[in-house]
Amino acid sequence: MMHMTFYWGKKVTLLFDSWKTDSWPSYALTLIAVFLFSVFYQYMEDRRLRFKILASIKPSPLINTPLLLPRLYNNKNSAKFSVALLFGVNSAIGYLLMLAVMSFNGGIFIAVILGLTVGYLLFRISDEEIVAVENPCACA
Repeated sequence: MMHMTFYWGKKVTLLFDSWKTDSWPSYALTLIAVFLFSVFYQYMEDRRLRFKILASIKPSPLINTPLLLPRLYNNKNSAKFSVALLFGVNSAIGYLLMLAVMSFNGGIFIAVILGLTVGYLLFRISDEEIVAVENPCACA
Protein backbone atom coordinates (compact mmCIF):
# COMPACT_ATOMS: atom_id res chain seq x y z
CA MET A 1 0.00 0.00 0.00
CA MET A 2 1.36 3.40 -0.98
CA HIS A 3 1.33 6.10 1.68
CA MET A 4 -0.65 9.23 0.93
CA THR A 5 0.53 11.19 3.98
CA PHE A 6 3.97 11.75 5.47
CA TYR A 7 5.23 8.88 7.55
CA TRP A 8 8.42 8.16 9.44
CA GLY A 9 10.00 4.78 9.16
CA LYS A 10 12.72 2.67 7.64
CA LYS A 11 10.50 0.81 5.15
CA VAL A 12 10.54 2.76 1.89
CA THR A 13 10.07 1.84 -1.75
CA LEU A 14 11.91 4.50 -3.70
CA LEU A 15 11.43 5.08 -7.44
CA PHE A 16 11.64 1.37 -8.37
CA ASP A 17 10.12 -1.81 -6.93
CA SER A 18 13.62 -3.18 -6.51
CA TRP A 19 14.77 -0.21 -4.37
CA LYS A 20 13.26 -1.15 -1.02
CA THR A 21 14.68 -0.55 2.40
CA ASP A 22 13.90 -2.96 5.23
CA SER A 23 16.68 -2.21 7.70
CA TRP A 24 18.22 0.88 9.23
CA PRO A 25 21.54 0.50 7.36
CA SER A 26 19.79 0.24 3.97
CA TYR A 27 17.58 3.20 4.90
CA ALA A 28 20.64 5.25 5.92
CA LEU A 29 22.38 4.40 2.63
CA THR A 30 19.25 5.44 0.74
CA LEU A 31 19.14 8.76 2.59
CA ILE A 32 22.82 9.37 1.80
CA ALA A 33 22.23 8.52 -1.88
CA VAL A 34 19.23 10.88 -2.09
CA PHE A 35 21.22 13.62 -0.33
CA LEU A 36 24.16 13.25 -2.75
CA PHE A 37 21.80 13.15 -5.74
CA SER A 38 20.26 16.44 -4.55
CA VAL A 39 23.71 18.04 -4.19
CA PHE A 40 24.56 16.77 -7.69
CA TYR A 41 21.37 18.41 -9.01
CA GLN A 42 22.59 21.80 -7.78
CA TYR A 43 26.04 21.18 -9.24
CA MET A 44 24.52 20.38 -12.65
CA GLU A 45 22.33 23.47 -12.46
CA ASP A 46 25.44 25.56 -11.79
CA ARG A 47 27.23 24.00 -14.79
CA ARG A 48 24.18 24.62 -17.01
CA LEU A 49 23.96 28.29 -16.02
CA ARG A 50 27.68 28.78 -16.61
CA PHE A 51 27.44 27.15 -20.05
CA LYS A 52 24.48 29.42 -20.79
CA ILE A 53 26.62 32.46 -19.92
CA LEU A 54 29.44 31.20 -22.17
CA ALA A 55 27.00 30.55 -25.02
CA SER A 56 25.65 34.10 -24.80
CA ILE A 57 29.00 35.94 -24.77
CA LYS A 58 29.34 38.32 -27.68
CA PRO A 59 32.77 39.35 -28.94
CA SER A 60 33.92 42.78 -27.93
CA PRO A 61 35.66 44.85 -30.60
CA LEU A 62 37.82 46.41 -27.88
CA ILE A 63 39.44 43.12 -26.93
CA ASN A 64 41.80 41.68 -29.48
CA THR A 65 42.50 38.03 -28.75
CA PRO A 66 42.80 36.39 -32.14
CA LEU A 67 43.79 32.99 -30.80
CA LEU A 68 40.85 32.64 -28.42
CA LEU A 69 37.84 34.29 -30.03
CA PRO A 70 37.58 32.40 -33.33
CA ARG A 71 37.43 29.04 -31.58
CA LEU A 72 35.00 30.26 -28.96
CA TYR A 73 32.56 31.83 -31.36
CA ASN A 74 32.74 29.19 -34.07
CA ASN A 75 31.42 26.71 -31.52
CA LYS A 76 28.26 28.69 -30.69
CA ASN A 77 26.00 25.86 -31.85
CA SER A 78 27.85 23.27 -29.78
CA ALA A 79 27.62 25.53 -26.72
CA LYS A 80 23.86 25.89 -27.23
CA PHE A 81 23.56 22.14 -27.71
CA SER A 82 25.49 21.61 -24.46
CA VAL A 83 23.15 23.98 -22.62
CA ALA A 84 20.13 22.12 -23.98
CA LEU A 85 21.64 18.75 -23.08
CA LEU A 86 22.44 19.88 -19.54
CA PHE A 87 18.91 21.27 -19.22
CA GLY A 88 17.48 17.87 -20.18
CA VAL A 89 19.71 15.98 -17.75
CA ASN A 90 18.99 18.45 -14.97
CA SER A 91 15.25 18.30 -15.61
CA ALA A 92 15.35 14.50 -15.41
CA ILE A 93 17.25 14.66 -12.11
CA GLY A 94 14.78 17.24 -10.76
CA TYR A 95 11.78 15.10 -11.65
CA LEU A 96 13.41 12.01 -10.09
CA LEU A 97 13.95 13.99 -6.89
CA MET A 98 10.31 15.08 -7.00
CA LEU A 99 9.20 11.47 -7.37
CA ALA A 100 11.46 10.49 -4.46
CA VAL A 101 9.75 13.09 -2.28
CA MET A 102 6.41 11.69 -3.41
CA SER A 103 7.27 8.49 -1.52
CA PHE A 104 5.96 10.57 1.42
CA ASN A 105 8.74 9.39 3.70
CA GLY A 106 9.82 12.15 6.07
CA GLY A 107 13.48 11.13 5.99
CA ILE A 108 13.59 11.17 2.19
CA PHE A 109 11.95 14.61 2.19
CA ILE A 110 14.49 15.99 4.66
CA ALA A 111 17.41 14.39 2.76
CA VAL A 112 16.29 16.04 -0.50
CA ILE A 113 15.81 19.46 1.11
CA LEU A 114 19.15 19.28 2.95
CA GLY A 115 20.92 18.10 -0.23
CA LEU A 116 19.46 20.94 -2.28
CA THR A 117 20.42 23.43 0.43
CA VAL A 118 23.99 22.15 0.79
CA GLY A 119 24.38 22.00 -3.00
CA TYR A 120 23.14 25.56 -3.31
CA LEU A 121 25.59 26.73 -0.65
CA LEU A 122 28.49 24.87 -2.29
CA PHE A 123 27.86 25.64 -5.95
CA ARG A 124 25.29 28.35 -6.53
CA ILE A 125 25.50 30.95 -3.77
CA SER A 126 27.44 33.30 -6.08
CA ASP A 127 24.97 32.88 -8.98
CA GLU A 128 22.79 35.72 -7.77
CA GLU A 129 25.52 38.17 -8.67
CA ILE A 130 26.11 36.59 -12.10
CA VAL A 131 22.79 35.46 -13.53
CA ALA A 132 19.19 36.44 -13.14
CA VAL A 133 17.17 33.32 -13.92
CA GLU A 134 14.16 34.11 -16.06
CA ASN A 135 12.15 31.03 -15.12
CA PRO A 136 11.19 30.78 -11.42
CA CYS A 137 10.07 27.15 -11.84
CA ALA A 138 12.01 24.86 -9.49
CA CYS A 139 12.49 22.22 -12.16
CA ALA A 140 13.92 24.58 -14.80
